[in-house]
Amino acid sequence: MKTSRRHFLLLSAGVGSSLVLSQAAFSATVNRLGETDPKAQAVGYVEDASKVDKAKFPGFAAGQTCASCSLFQGAATDAYGGCTLFGDKQVAARGWCSSYSTM
Repeated sequence: MKTSRRHFLLLSAGVGSSLVLSQAAFSATVNRLGETDPKAQAVGYVEDASKVDKAKFPGFAAGQTCASCSLFQGAATDAYGGCTLFGDKQVAARGWCSSYSTM
């Protein structure tokens, strides 16, 4: 079977864009902050605010999540986003830590 130049270019563009998208997804996964990270443990970070130990963190209030924190750098609709506390690590939008603050 003979492949035309047009078919080759279309196939190459499709494969190239797939690689870029998969790399972006991989990078986002790799840079997520884990609850076992020493920096996360220092501020009591949890990926799900409903699991905050209220006895240990009495300052926690219902409705506080990373997405509503002034330190969160993602959009309100993002599942994960940057946080000024953790550099290039991404935090869960539904997460929480003791450094929660509002503007």
